[in-house]
Amino acid sequence: MGVDVRVEDLTLSFGGRPVWSNLNLALPAGEISALLGPSGTGKSVFLKTLVGLLHPDRGSVWVDGRDVARLRDKELYEVRRLFGVLFQDGALFGSLSVYDNVAFPLREHTRKSESRIRSIVAEKLDLVGLTGSENKLPGQISGGMRKRAGLARALVLDPEIMLFDEPDSGLDPVRTAYLSQLIVDLNQKTGATFLIVTHDVNTARTVPDNIGLLYHGHLPMFGPREMLLSSTEPAVRQFLGAQRVGPIGMAEEKDADEREAEHAAGWSVAPLGPIPLQLRPSNGQARAAERPAGQWCRDNRVVPPRGSFQ
Repeated sequence: MGVDVRVEDLTLSFGGRPVWSNLNLALPAGEISALLGPSGTGKSVFLKTLVGLLHPDRGSVWVDGRDVARLRDKELYEVRRLFGVLFQDGALFGSLSVYDNVAFPLREHTRKSESRIRSIVAEKLDLVGLTGSENKLPGQISGGMRKRAGLARALVLDPEIMLFDEPDSGLDPVRTAYLSQLIVDLNQKTGATFLIVTHDVNTARTVPDNIGLLYHGHLPMFGPREMLLSSTEPAVRQFLGAQRVGPIGMAEEKDADEREAEHAAGWSVAPLGPIPLQLRPSNGQARAAERPAGQWCRDNRVVPPRGSFQ
């Protein structure tokens, strides 16, 4: 079963320039959460901070009762073993076969026998639908297959937290749909806590149990998908509705003159459409988040759950 992750007042800057400030959110154990936001808002940086690759200026990242931001190297290594990460391009070793890529973490971080490794690799490849591709090199398979091979490798140590860094990047809509269903199925089978960083609005609307939006250095809203998909927050509406009108511009935030011109012209951010059905596991079983919902966050304040977000 996955563990919960809590981020409290997290602030990070590079060279004195803030990336984001005072982020607060909780990833419920065993559920799928998604983090959206315009390009350059620090979503991938946020993932690196969760696993301790970057140290925040202030704030805490609580994982399994330990603050990642303040752990020593040995303790940090132990916490990192709770994580699996799927990188944008799969991050496979080009000179190794699919089998050896997936087996790599087991050989590096465990003392398992080769026969046991063979059994585990076969199980993970079957989970992602790559049985029969064991001997192929990454350059001999499609982009979607490389994503799935990277996913098998991320799962091979049975992580309790899975991070997906733009898993739909470079995939066509059909492959993205297959990957979305695979993510839902894997969450149901493993019970791990999933966090997806994505730009794909359809993925965000149908896959996660919880959604957050990073925008202009803060997190205006994070919580159950129904809350975000019925939001009146202009930045949330603009992003999920793929609209030009609104506070987000080519340089992340529009300047005052551009916003004033939109207002003078009578333009406003259109409301979001109907909330689509959420993807269910292929076997029809209930998802973890069909339990009572947890807390949600708005403007960095934790708020008790509501009965309805309409």
